Amino acid sequence: MAAIPPPMPTSTANWHWKNKTVTPWARAWFERELATVEVSGEGEEKVGVQKLTDFEGDVELGQRKSKLITIYDCKVELEWAGTASDGSEVTGKLTVPEVSHEITLDGLSDYVYQWTRTSPASPAADALLALARRSLPAALEKKFAEFPAALVDTHGKDLQVSSSAEPSRQDTPAPSAPSAKPSTSAPAPAPAKKAPRVNTSSVNAEANFMAAADDLFDLFTNEKRIPMWTRAPAVSAAKPDTEYSLFGGGVKGKYVSLTPPKEIVQSWALSSPTWPDDHVATLTTTLDQGSDSTKVSWRLEGVPLGMEEETQRNLQGYYVHGLKAIGLGTEL
Repeated sequence: MAAIPPPMPTSTANWHWKNKTVTPWARAWFERELATVEVSGEGEEKVGVQKLTDFEGDVELGQRKSKLITIYDCKVELEWAGTASDGSEVTGKLTVPEVSHEITLDGLSDYVYQWTRTSPASPAADALLALARRSLPAALEKKFAEFPAALVDTHGKDLQVSSSAEPSRQDTPAPSAPSAKPSTSAPAPAPAKKAPRVNTSSVNAEANFMAAADDLFDLFTNEKRIPMWTRAPAVSAAKPDTEYSLFGGGVKGKYVSLTPPKEIVQSWALSSPTWPDDHVATLTTTLDQGSDSTKVSWRLEGVPLGMEEETQRNLQGYYVHGLKAIGLGTEL
């Protein structure tokens, strides 16, 4: 797994990352918990996981936008064993190539199970293998579903999650002078506040990716695929004048226009105390298909003055590095 980009400045609180690597703990958890999985068939048939034989991958717990996020992608190899209907012992191996946040929590794909039998073949042994293939996956997936909660419960206290409450932006009204006699008329409505004018600039980022332009376009706009590179929930209907949300609500806006697979124009606002109220920038994403890669350029217009450097790093860190983290990046 590619390295997560370094944490951003604390002033951009809703983009801030803090990670803890817990892969050894995760291996011990799978080793302990999966060995308890067992199912029964008709009569005396029983089959279950004997032990974890191999565990590959990376497991981390991250903090962003005052939320804890599980980040993991593992390969699990197991030995299974059981008693067939004729009383014979049957053994085998099972490989689950991917146990990940994307499968367990996002449902982006299904688990894959690779079965082998290591004991001699017989009709009873074949029937037990069929029982294992039919019933063990559901029992294993129940355990896989428990893993993210166990990860957060065990290690969440080690990450100092900041309060999600943002500072109030409401002005404190001046005390009114005492009235000589009570007024019987309804109070006049307060005049509507005008959004303050914000002086702005623009920032840019670009990178080459080992993917076709149409695939990248879908990766940027497809609600089910966006979490692959943002590592957080997303909302996206990919139609003009529809709202979208990225990074678990850290960035919000509306699609202005979409020209597959060449250009995406969208309004863009950062959910952060440092971003002015009701201020919206415009992000234009351009995709230029080459012979063996696609150049993607981001231009964000309307960035408040003073936030250019932070926003530039955020585009580079969360867009460019997010995509490189799933194996798409090349050098310009």
